[in-house]
Amino acid sequence: MKQILFATSNESKSKRFTRGLKDKGIEVLTLKDIGKEIDIEEDGKDAIENALKKARAYAKVVDIPVFAMDDSLYLEGVPEEKQPGLNVRRVNGKRLTDEEMLEHYINLVKTYGVDGKLTCKWIYGMAVINDGKEYTYTWSKEDFYMVDKLSDKVNPGYPLNTISINKKLNKYFTYITPEDRLKLNEDESDVVEFIAKSVR
Repeated sequence: MKQILFATSNESKSKRFTRGLKDKGIEVLTLKDIGKEIDIEEDGKDAIENALKKARAYAKVVDIPVFAMDDSLYLEGVPEEKQPGLNVRRVNGKRLTDEEMLEHYINLVKTYGVDGKLTCKWIYGMAVINDGKEYTYTWSKEDFYMVDKLSDKVNPGYPLNTISINKKLNKYFTYITPEDRLKLNEDESDVVEFIAKSVR
């Protein structure tokens, strides 16, 4: 089985593509598996640039393909200076804890939302480096809104899932099942296919 390193320190995120890639004969390793973590300044202009920075840094220290991703968040009706963009967890230079993140985004919903809801859009960027060649991919999700009431279930590592609701299912992200994702065609099979093709 081929191996690929997912350059993320987020334990929950590291499992995101594991099942899909395993089905394609690719084992996903994490930073924990290799026992290395590099401090990378994520100061790119968009999610793709930041993903490339992470992938390039780890491609220098391992002899297997590497992939990394980043994301940016846009909130409808929120002024430009308050948009999270690439700094989803960092506000005014401070890295927020899960609890602080929830408080911050609930306040944005209360201030700028309509009827306790704020329409949102994620834009993702991914980079794969294999044998010195770089491949990039971007996709977005704009089928959800944030609310000012917490779900009673939590996804560790994904605090915003606790206040995010899928529009089609009218369900908190914390309650969306793999079966729901298939119904919504949100299994991210296109992303898995991109990674797999990049390491063949």
